[in-house]
Amino acid sequence: MGNCNITDKKDLPDSAILSVHNFEFIEVLGKGGFGKVWKVKRRKNKSYFALKVMSKAKVISKKSVSSVMNERTLLSQLRHPSLINMIAAFQDRENLYLVMDLLSGGDLRYHIGKNKKFSEEETKFFCACIIIALEYLHSQGIIHRDLKPENLVFDSEGYLRLTDLGIARIWRPDNSSDTSGTPGYMAPEVLCRQNHGIAVDYFALGVIVYECMLGRRPYVGKSRQEIRDNVLAKQVQIKRNEMPVSWSLEAGDFANQLIQRKPVQRLGSDNPEAVKNHPWFKGFEWNKLLNKELHPPYIPRSSSNQGGSTQDTEQDTNENNMLLRRNSIQAQFDGYNYDPNEAMIAEPSKF
Repeated sequence: MGNCNITDKKDLPDSAILSVHNFEFIEVLGKGGFGKVWKVKRRKNKSYFALKVMSKAKVISKKSVSSVMNERTLLSQLRHPSLINMIAAFQDRENLYLVMDLLSGGDLRYHIGKNKKFSEEETKFFCACIIIALEYLHSQGIIHRDLKPENLVFDSEGYLRLTDLGIARIWRPDNSSDTSGTPGYMAPEVLCRQNHGIAVDYFALGVIVYECMLGRRPYVGKSRQEIRDNVLAKQVQIKRNEMPVSWSLEAGDFANQLIQRKPVQRLGSDNPEAVKNHPWFKGFEWNKLLNKELHPPYIPRSSSNQGGSTQDTEQDTNENNMLLRRNSIQAQFDGYNYDPNEAMIAEPSKF
């Protein structure tokens, strides 16, 4: 798997139960549908981590218990240098907590907003990082299903890592009812409520390449329905005269093969190796990428966080309702905790 620099948890001593009081909250890194992601410092050994705090009341009100439990289950089974890995998980009456690798480079959406477009060399490197993350997930039978710039985060050196498995699923042949995702990056077969496979992740990858090249997405609209209509109306393809003059024809062909509306015609749909073997990646040193021996062409400057203070956590905590007092409600989160061998004393994250 390459040099992951991850401590083997089996060698770590047993631990006491984690709680929110084990951490010093430093700043908000991002906000999600259920709460916030914080940069925190472990009081015991001064190591830094990202802590995802999710309000149980919000999870329940959005009927997303199965989603957060699914993410926790998948994360406990996965470990890879191109993913943002889970270190531990715990809960209290009001909130769920995920302790994750801390990355300080900001997400790709932030950098797209700042730069608008990227060079071919930068985009190819981003793409390669995503491909090896998807390759690992797919080898475990998992479809990510929400690949987008917001879920791709830079480490301090410029490597991208994939995060957020909230709607990821173990693939099964009858999955037409699994329609969650982000319009603009959702493959046509998901938008049309059809059965789908790993090709949905490669469609989203094509959208990201298109966006880095041209500064916009291939299919846009003000609503999911409008985007769906635009997808069904015509097959978008990048024409030579639309491409920046410095970009190669191979790059345009790669994006075009990924954004094919019909999954059977999409690159990678029946052979994931075809993605890595596309002429655009001829001579690319995949093993060096996996071992982080390449020099990333884009080095992220520290991104601004979204503000906030520890007071926000108190407000989030206080929004709980009477439902959370019921044992039957709390029982829905049984099995969420994950801290078998004091994972927190593992090697501190680089940030």
